[in-house]
Amino acid sequence: MAKELGVGIIGLGMGRDLFYLNRDPSTRFEVRAVCGRDPAKAARLARDNGIGFSTTDYRELIARPDIHVVAVFSPDHLHGEHCLAALRAGKHVVVTKPMVNRLSEAIEITREAEARGLKFLVGETCRWYTSFLALRRFYDDGDLGQILFAEAHYVHEIKDYFPLTPWRLEAPQDFMYGGVCHPLDSLVWFLGDVDEVHCYANRGGLSAYPQEENFLLNLKFRNGVIARVLGAYGMVQPPWPMMGITLYGTKATATATFEDFQPSQLRIVFDKLGGNQPAVIDYPADLEGAYGQGQAVRRYMAHLEDCIVHDRRPCEDAREGTKTIAALDAAWRSHRTGLPQKVGA
Repeated sequence: MAKELGVGIIGLGMGRDLFYLNRDPSTRFEVRAVCGRDPAKAARLARDNGIGFSTTDYRELIARPDIHVVAVFSPDHLHGEHCLAALRAGKHVVVTKPMVNRLSEAIEITREAEARGLKFLVGETCRWYTSFLALRRFYDDGDLGQILFAEAHYVHEIKDYFPLTPWRLEAPQDFMYGGVCHPLDSLVWFLGDVDEVHCYANRGGLSAYPQEENFLLNLKFRNGVIARVLGAYGMVQPPWPMMGITLYGTKATATATFEDFQPSQLRIVFDKLGGNQPAVIDYPADLEGAYGQGQAVRRYMAHLEDCIVHDRRPCEDAREGTKTIAALDAAWRSHRTGLPQKVGA
């Protein structure tokens, strides 16, 4: 297949997970430019992966006429700036989670992408894990019945990651957006718009991180379903999968889980079978990519390619991604006021 769609990558941490594109004959995508903070590292990665251009200035990358898609894998607080610059230059965009960490930026990105007719995809890997996709099939087929309640979690000890990604302390990273976006977005995927949020947050104190990094959210969705989210990062890693979502339905209750570099799992109890014995489906570990998410990244990049080639709407475009950002904005307001907050108010 002709490599007719040039990709430029901003951010060479998780952004390295896209280097496979140049070795994959089934995709039209080709990585043609990379941008990173360290010029020597950027040049080395470009050379080692057959990429013709490297820079430390994202504007140089975006300005290149051979770049059609900009992949934003930069630190969270830079996503808005980089996404908007790419859209204004006429480029399609894929951005790793979180989409942004300010609601105003999400709204502005939505306006730009829609006004210019450009494809914008939030690369939220939770929507592309094998176990989560299996849960989605049960849900779409009606096997769970009407959803009564839901919960999701992302619990990941972060203190050992600060030396590897010092920007998390320098910025510092906002873990409401940078962490809680995962489980909350999973619920939005199934349940739609959040109506109201109540949030508690605290600081674990196990590292030099200066802000809250542990969160409990209670949610009410516009369809009436209530749910809860646990996002905890300032703690010692617990002995269970770091990501999971559970849907409680009138016909069945099901849980999907994911762990970096470990097998994922779907567990489901069907009411009509009686006995409350779960059916358990194990899925092989995804061992590709810097963070064990390679197959999920490949799936969403294939989806983006299909959307560009056939002019289709990405499943999590800017408007859909803004739903999660708006709910996170309400969660911060709730924590600061001590009161439930309407989303978008």
